[in-house]
Amino acid sequence: MLIRSFAALLLTVPAVPAVPAHAAVVNAATIDAVVRGYLDASRIPGAAVAIVHGRDVVHTAGYGHTADGEAVTDRTVLPVASLSKSVTALAVMQLVEAGQVRLDGPIRDHLPEFTMADDRAAAITVRQLLDQTSGMSDATYRSFSGPALHTLQEAVASMRGARLATDPGSRFEYHNPNYQVAARLVEVVSGQSFDEYLRQRIFTPLDMTDSRTISTADELPAGSRGHRMIAGVALALPEPPAFGNGSGGVLSTAHDMAAWLTMQNNQGRGPDGTAIVSPAAITAMHHPPAHSSYALGWNIETTESGAPLIDHAGGLSTITAYQALLPAQGYGIAVIANAGSQYGDAPTLGARLIDLIEDRPASAPAGPAPLIWFDVALLLLALGVLVLSVRGVRHARRWARDHRLRHASTVARLLPYLLPPLLLLTLHQVVSTLYRGRDISWIQAAYLYPTFTLLLIVATSGCAAVLGTRLLRSAQAVTAAIRMRNASLRPPTDDSVG
Repeated sequence: MLIRSFAALLLTVPAVPAVPAHAAVVNAATIDAVVRGYLDASRIPGAAVAIVHGRDVVHTAGYGHTADGEAVTDRTVLPVASLSKSVTALAVMQLVEAGQVRLDGPIRDHLPEFTMADDRAAAITVRQLLDQTSGMSDATYRSFSGPALHTLQEAVASMRGARLATDPGSRFEYHNPNYQVAARLVEVVSGQSFDEYLRQRIFTPLDMTDSRTISTADELPAGSRGHRMIAGVALALPEPPAFGNGSGGVLSTAHDMAAWLTMQNNQGRGPDGTAIVSPAAITAMHHPPAHSSYALGWNIETTESGAPLIDHAGGLSTITAYQALLPAQGYGIAVIANAGSQYGDAPTLGARLIDLIEDRPASAPAGPAPLIWFDVALLLLALGVLVLSVRGVRHARRWARDHRLRHASTVARLLPYLLPPLLLLTLHQVVSTLYRGRDISWIQAAYLYPTFTLLLIVATSGCAAVLGTRLLRSAQAVTAAIRMRNASLRPPTDDSVG
């Protein structure tokens, strides 16, 4: 029944456009030129790139250096972030094809431990987890800013008090815990840890010998860590604490990602012809529901030329990643850039490689010059705030002499000094609002906007110093005034009377 339904789905997929008669020259030299040109313009430290055509690997290579100073090669292990979702979806589809999981059955049938404080959660299906229409939402469950998690079992257990934002199946909403629940499903049904399952059933058959999955950011090897770009300068920084197994925990290499992409092009078969999943399952993963462009771990879009594009981007605070399939041309692309998500380097570089494949001038920006100048402006503003803060501290005694705290107008003058600390403390909530309610921790918000955060820290420190000094000087002035008044009221001594 499952195979017949997948076969029916195949018939609904639009015909793939024919490959143009004039094909671009896509080889190691032209790919190197695009990648090196982008790295020079963007100033990011390093990137790993894989491009395949059909079943053939066109080029895999590393460029630049890692956070610990080693050269990036096609064997350098790096996080692929949310590209992990397509791997999790494939693992679930293997269980579906084995008859161990029902794709359109309730997740709770296979994972009884999955419960929420919402009766509607009992109706969430496995498919709805994978196409992100489960009704789960960052608005009702704090996946990043909540308590620290260490395992998939803990992640699922932590959702027990959460509610759904919408009815299951009614609306798409990107929510990482969907894929954490799916990964836990794989563990429970297979009886293996998620990492063991991926190694045995996906990575080893595909000869992806350097790939694995981790649970938390602190498990990243030193060479897998990335950078934060500040004013065009790359700073090697540790990844902020976060849990991401199933949704963003896979580590891989350009070499291994080439094998992953050729399997997608080869209808689910590995390099030796072994079937990882069926062609029907590959088609299902690339076919979204009618009301969405998100399939099972993949986005379905079009290129600048209007050709079909199956892709997914990913980003940690210090790494960006991108993968794309171009069925009309038969190409697959994977890019991992070891610099954070502020500039979106991997998707931007991926777009330039797509431009190369489609034989047109690069449509993606050459570099982040406007953002560099924005960083510079904020750094200069922070310096100006520091100078004003020093001046305010030095003149606090004169201010206290000229202003009396018992006057309402004086107190009102001090209230604005509380705004920078308040904004600093609620930075993650402000950023969450800007990102339409996406959950984010404070440290992630600070990584996302480092120069603005630095400005807030300088302003908060300066305001605290000025406010504290003014209050101290005012208290000293009041104390001195009281002493003088008491002295004037004391009766004179009669020592002069003889």
